[in-house]
Amino acid sequence: MRFFDKSFDELSARELYAILRARSAVFVLEQKCLYQDMGGIDSSSRHVWAENEGGELAAYLRHFPKAGEPGVAQIGRVLTLERGTGLGRRILEAGIESVRSRTSMREIHLEAQCQARGFYERLGFAAEGEPFDEDGIPHIAMRLTGLIRRKPRI
Repeated sequence: MRFFDKSFDELSARELYAILRARSAVFVLEQKCLYQDMGGIDSSSRHVWAENEGGELAAYLRHFPKAGEPGVAQIGRVLTLERGTGLGRRILEAGIESVRSRTSMREIHLEAQCQARGFYERLGFAAEGEPFDEDGIPHIAMRLTGLIRRKPRI
């Protein structure tokens, strides 16, 4: 598995296509969520993904500054196409490391599907508030605090 971490402007057309295709496959087709996926956030996001040995996108997430909360990053569009392999944990760990090493953010916010709450809690996220509906799926806000900035890898 190879991991990648790029800004929007660093993405090739093929990489962007693979990312958008995977997001559509998981969120629109599989989960039947009709929403505007390309809502203007991608251009200010870091995109973190893993490719399998065949060079195909296997997992993905993006992170960006959370609106109205200085010092807080938001992770979203977390997905894996190769489930049951531990790749979900690995892509989230890569996303957390990307926030730590490439930003000055102190916390990470995400909106987890309620059925995945335990997964995020095992990685240090804590639930905030009450569950809410997002595109017909119960979600809960979660936060990881106490990020320690690390020097970027070279």
